[in-house]
Amino acid sequence: MALETIAANHCFGGEQLRFSHPSEVLDCTMTVSVYLPPQAVSGPVPVLYWLSGLTCTDDNFVTKAGAQRYAAEHGIALVASDTSPRGDGVPDDPEAAYDFGLGAGFYVNATQSPWSRHYRMYDYVLDELPHVIASISALDTQRASISGHSMGGHGAITLALNNPNRYRSISAFAPISSPTRCPWGEKALGQYLGSDRNLWQRHDSAHLIASVTQQVPLLVDQGDADNFLEEQLKPELLKAAAADSDYPMQHRLQPGYDHSYFFIASFIGEHLAFHAQHLRD
Repeated sequence: MALETIAANHCFGGEQLRFSHPSEVLDCTMTVSVYLPPQAVSGPVPVLYWLSGLTCTDDNFVTKAGAQRYAAEHGIALVASDTSPRGDGVPDDPEAAYDFGLGAGFYVNATQSPWSRHYRMYDYVLDELPHVIASISALDTQRASISGHSMGGHGAITLALNNPNRYRSISAFAPISSPTRCPWGEKALGQYLGSDRNLWQRHDSAHLIASVTQQVPLLVDQGDADNFLEEQLKPELLKAAAADSDYPMQHRLQPGYDHSYFFIASFIGEHLAFHAQHLRD
């Protein structure tokens, strides 16, 4: 699974790289973006995985969030994955809707036909992607944290809560807090995983946070002007579950901010500083 370099740009003293690679898990060719901070020339650096939201690719975070400046300050590599399998033969929503199919893998392993052949983003992010990027000697994949936005915030929280030994910290911007109780999640989980809602629970942040026994530090930012706030994101469910279980979550409601990358760019520096605290040796 060799990485093929697509692009390389000098950035804040480091290198912004983009690769393609064949994915055995997803049965297609994938792209991944990797930022190596300047400290990487002196030895392996820790990794922050970024999971983007609906309609995005690996490129959105790289070009819009402004995260490289802070990653360079803290000596953290940024690894941004795509949001779904891609390519010829990968099925899409029959109606080409934005919230399912291409660009909307929801970071689960699909069990239903025709999605199960390709849509296995949970295994891709958890296992295959770290294995693939381990070929970059400048990365210390044993020191890793995870973050994401919207659908990717859901993915970051659920992956880490299900696998607490793999990630030292979690952060999220406007995550889908309870996909079992919102239209985006019900559509995606129902088609990827089938009609048994009990099988959806391990992909629901509010459900997981109330039941985990090993707690990973968690920072969540949510804009109060987000047009998806009430119908899709439902942060009150995550906050209530964390309070009931005494989970160490810092949840911040940011006045005036919406769902866009302007919101992410405004607070990404604080998220990198949060992760840096937990990624130190």
